[in-house]
Amino acid sequence: MSEKITITVYGAEEKCASCIHLPSAKETMEWLQAALYRKFPDLTLTFRYVDIEAAESPEDEKWSQAILNDDYFYPLVILNGEVAAEGDPHLPELVKQIEQLNGSGV
Repeated sequence: MSEKITITVYGAEEKCASCIHLPSAKETMEWLQAALYRKFPDLTLTFRYVDIEAAESPEDEKWSQAILNDDYFYPLVILNGEVAAEGDPHLPELVKQIEQLNGSGV
């Protein structure tokens, strides 16, 4: 029995000043999507990208505003409503968090 897991990546088209050498937030989401689908082929993973300048829901607005207020760096990765990573996300840490959410240690 696996839980539906939603991974939301918040970012902007323009890279932050300290992120020039990193992929864009959208590229980060696409990379995470490919890597996590390979790692967890049997889990229901849903990926979303939200531009912090065009948030559409109250939840997206909350996280976008937190980034704009410099509370978080982008890309900001939210895993089922909780902050999982910010800036340059590390795949092993996200894998560990997904395994904990899934309760299986896949």
